[in-house]
Amino acid sequence: MTGTMKFNKIKVRERTDWEEELQKSWAEIKISNDFLFGKLMRKNPGLCKKLLQRILPDLEIKRIQMVETQLADTKELPRRSRYYQGMIDMNLLDKSVAYRYLNDTYIIFICPFDLYGMGLHKYTFEGRCKEAPDLKIGDGATRIFLNAKGTRNDVSSSLRAFLDYVAGKISDDPFVQEVEQAVAEARKNREWRHEYMTLMLRDQENLAKGEERMVKLAQILTSAKKYRELERTLTDRAYRQELFRKYNL
Repeated sequence: MTGTMKFNKIKVRERTDWEEELQKSWAEIKISNDFLFGKLMRKNPGLCKKLLQRILPDLEIKRIQMVETQLADTKELPRRSRYYQGMIDMNLLDKSVAYRYLNDTYIIFICPFDLYGMGLHKYTFEGRCKEAPDLKIGDGATRIFLNAKGTRNDVSSSLRAFLDYVAGKISDDPFVQEVEQAVAEARKNREWRHEYMTLMLRDQENLAKGEERMVKLAQILTSAKKYRELERTLTDRAYRQELFRKYNL
């Protein structure tokens, strides 16, 4: 019966409500938003390079492949980073690059939350031997998860200034000021605003369709007194999809 109560409370919202919220969202958009971050870094490669130099100060940046912000902890980032690594390598191999010539890669996520809960600002992962921890695999692949909510004194003051900015704290750091100015200018970009609104409205509409399907499925299962099946749909996505097909929803 708990599941029934949850579904009965679902209310499909009007499109105009979404549009008003999205208008406000764009007016207040920040660098932690993945859409805006991607747009700014692609438009301003110099800005992106300055950021990467703060993250990887000892590295000569020659090519930028992928830097991403992640607003919510979806519990899948480590595995998503594995997918990204595979995509990058396949792209290189499709160009007939021999294994020994594969470039070193750095996949970086900038997060306003602590993915691993240890208070670090920066978590860097490289393949190591379990039996001999000092032995690296040497495949040239590095994955970095930055945490804007870090509490330790473990990164440079320049990188910390940027991560504090991601967390909502503006400082007089020159790079932070440069990014803040770019964000202010981006809010005036009508093309980006329209694209953002279109993408978000599409996502909201897809969510609303999903909610409507769940309401209908809950009604069917409740009327048939299939309460166990209803509870299972809350946690089992594959089973939920199976029932959608079964009942032509």
